[in-house]
Amino acid sequence: MLLFSMGFLLVILQPSTGQFPRVCANTRSLQSKECCPPWDGDGSPCGELSSRGSCQNILLSQAPLGPQFPFSGVDDREDWPSVFYNRTCRCEGNFMGFNCGECKFGFSGLNCTERQLRTRRNIFQLTTSEKNKFLAYLNLAKNIPSQDYVIATGTYTQMNNGSNPMFRDINVYDLFVWMHYYASRDTLLGGSNVWRDIDFAHEAPGFLPWHRAFLLMWERQIQTITGDENFTIPYWDWRDEEDCEVCTDEYMGGRHPTNPNLLSPASIFSSWQV
Repeated sequence: MLLFSMGFLLVILQPSTGQFPRVCANTRSLQSKECCPPWDGDGSPCGELSSRGSCQNILLSQAPLGPQFPFSGVDDREDWPSVFYNRTCRCEGNFMGFNCGECKFGFSGLNCTERQLRTRRNIFQLTTSEKNKFLAYLNLAKNIPSQDYVIATGTYTQMNNGSNPMFRDINVYDLFVWMHYYASRDTLLGGSNVWRDIDFAHEAPGFLPWHRAFLLMWERQIQTITGDENFTIPYWDWRDEEDCEVCTDEYMGGRHPTNPNLLSPASIFSSWQV
């Protein structure tokens, strides 16, 4: 099961990158089970004319299941993304993305051949202007719709095997909140029955690589919506901390003076809704 979980987690991010590209959230794509959108650069599926990639059958892990997940065919996340799509873009070289239109992390340039090195910094070493820019970027992500991705509001069965697509728009920040939830939520067994004994995103060797890829994707989206290609997510080194140093209005938000379940009204995040 550990091997299965790791394979599941590594695969979940790769075939369609954001899970549900807007251009594939339609009846035609769902019923054909193919998500191979054209790359704008040459108009061909997966940028095939420019040798960026091609439309291929997805590759699934052959690792056996273990006792932690004693089901088959009950969860849309099994053998991801085969329930929704079994043909996706397989990108070549340093290209990536649902249409092979992006560069792999760490590369840039017209042909994605230019190596990039960015350094993430301790949040307490940022200047005031750098810190304020970071918070402004987060607030922008919370208030700008994702242009490339939508989220599913139903299972493939509820979508009547693709004939009734169930998707909705979502802002860039909440897209990643949803992706994290989607990977770690309980398994729905029908009705009110759920299986809570496995968390695909946290209880397996895939924990670290999945979250590393998740943060890289999140960082890339911030760079895209802001046009700031040099943006990196700051980190907080909490290893020896006895309190939450970033839990102040200057940073991620302090505690509300009368309601411990709310953020301080002085925080820019206090008005955020889930």
